[in-house]
Amino acid sequence: MTAPGKKPVLVRQVFAEDLEREFAIIRSAIDRYPFVSMDTEFPGTIFKQDKNLIHQADPAINYLFMKSNVDALRIIQLGLTLSDSQGNLPDFNTPYCYVWEFNFKDFDFERDCYDKESIKLLKMQGIDFVKNKKKGIDSKNFAKKILASGLVFSSLTWITFHGAYDFGFLMKILTQHELPYDVNSFMAQLVYFFGYKIYDIKHTFRFFGLHGGLEKVAKLLNVARLTGVSHQAGSDSLLTLQCLMELKQSKVFDRINYNRMLPALALYGLVTVLG
Repeated sequence: MTAPGKKPVLVRQVFAEDLEREFAIIRSAIDRYPFVSMDTEFPGTIFKQDKNLIHQADPAINYLFMKSNVDALRIIQLGLTLSDSQGNLPDFNTPYCYVWEFNFKDFDFERDCYDKESIKLLKMQGIDFVKNKKKGIDSKNFAKKILASGLVFSSLTWITFHGAYDFGFLMKILTQHELPYDVNSFMAQLVYFFGYKIYDIKHTFRFFGLHGGLEKVAKLLNVARLTGVSHQAGSDSLLTLQCLMELKQSKVFDRINYNRMLPALALYGLVTVLG
């Protein structure tokens, strides 16, 4: 078992030729590391909603914006970090710990919709769209592999930061269909694939006055990024886990109503529908 920071962390870049091997490695690790932190990168949003009003808006409306965007757009990256309950990462008896970054070929500049500023930012952060198009993963093949990997239909714990879009894109891949027509159907499908142990720490952090994006929250918590840069899915999935573990290690959850502060299935923006 290796705590983050005691060994360097490497991002395992996964392209089409690596897919089967990397899922075999993940399959071998999930029994010891049953916590899964996930992040995605996608081409921004084309149906715009005031970000400052998301937590105030009707969750049904928030969902319709999300569904419209996910249905119209194509995923670029998906990042996964596996850990145990203490935040230890798999090292496979090597000098390094590892997280995963899956690079998809689905997105096409010439064919697909995208937000220009979002794509500009992703390019600045190092995402190689040309390489992705040539060597990236077809989402249909990814769906086949993840369905057989032990990551779905299991009792794992899933962690996200503002995770509605992340799960939206992942479920679109799994089903190869548009998202369900309403938020309650979406949540039912989410539970079907991933169970009830799904946590969105953006919802949790609001209880502590920690607002803003992942990078801002990490700075407020004095959590340093261990590898990579922002807006790359592997690195962001790890930073999400680090932020949760920082709160957990501070013992703050010992002094509060744990279930109220970290409720299952409370995806940010969709939470009030769940009661």
